[in-house]
Amino acid sequence: MASHALLGALLYGALAGCATNNALGAEAVGRESHIALLLPLSSPSFGRHADAVRQGFATAARIAGKNAPPARIYPVNEDSLNVLTVYEQALESGARVVIGPLTRAGVAALAASSLVTVPTLALNSLDAGAPQPARLYLFSLNIEDEARQIAQFAQGDGRRRAYVVADDSPLGRRMRQAFVQEFARRGGMIAAEYPFSAEPAMLSKLRQATALGVADMVFLALDQNAAAKTRPYLGNTLALYGTSRIYGGNAAAARDLNLVRFTDMPWLLQPDHAAVMVYPRAQFGDAVDFERLYAFGIDAFRISLELLKQTRAPAIDGVTGRIHLAPDQRFVREPVLAQFTDGKLGVLGEPR
Repeated sequence: MASHALLGALLYGALAGCATNNALGAEAVGRESHIALLLPLSSPSFGRHADAVRQGFATAARIAGKNAPPARIYPVNEDSLNVLTVYEQALESGARVVIGPLTRAGVAALAASSLVTVPTLALNSLDAGAPQPARLYLFSLNIEDEARQIAQFAQGDGRRRAYVVADDSPLGRRMRQAFVQEFARRGGMIAAEYPFSAEPAMLSKLRQATALGVADMVFLALDQNAAAKTRPYLGNTLALYGTSRIYGGNAAAARDLNLVRFTDMPWLLQPDHAAVMVYPRAQFGDAVDFERLYAFGIDAFRISLELLKQTRAPAIDGVTGRIHLAPDQRFVREPVLAQFTDGKLGVLGEPR
């Protein structure tokens, strides 16, 4: 099993590259109009994660049936030149839409090339200021987007002064920065920031701060384990918020994180959601990160159909959230807000 840090890297847009063995698989032979999916399926570190995306994609393609072109899988490796070579082969084989690459390095290389001549849905982010061809679109499970959406939710709830608790991991720093910037942009103020520590002395300082009356909320830029250690020191007077990182899909989260609000996708929070009910579940056991990637693959396929139709303002009620196309050619995913209350999980709503 890959570590939580590796899962987070893939889930939240920090993946730089993956190893696999060769270019085209048997499914990608011959010229035919099709949807192409580029994934690092043979990667020792991320192959299982890429396969979860593939399974979701294949499920959505099967459900679409004759209403969609056939789909082909194109394995790629960590070499950016390989990504470009395989992308070009997909075009030569008749791809009308390409989904991928999955790695950030692969997306950057493709964006800097002159190869993007058909609608292409990259499954990761680009650095600010990076070139972006007219037909290159972005879709990701970006943790920064979730942190910004928490700022939106919190201000919609009337919160104006926030404490921020963040760990020193790359994801923690990125969550913290995105939340702070968005909260300030919307007129909120950061009352204080606290580095996460499991030391009782540091946690006691946080407990004292919650009693001062200078903040009305706490943003937890933490994973489930760190948030569970912090929660007993936060009391019940401040509103508490986190991202999907605090939810591992298990009962422990509901027990340990009472009254914490967080964002996640309908696939995990709303099994009776109209879009969710269309698609069968995969068998990942308790591996909730693979569930997220499976759902990601479903919505990536659905977006590709909108790109094929050249829909002017595509909007999808997706299994990962409501999805719309932003002016910067990003497909923005709006998750739902949920809260743990007395050991139970309840959905509160969607962004306002």
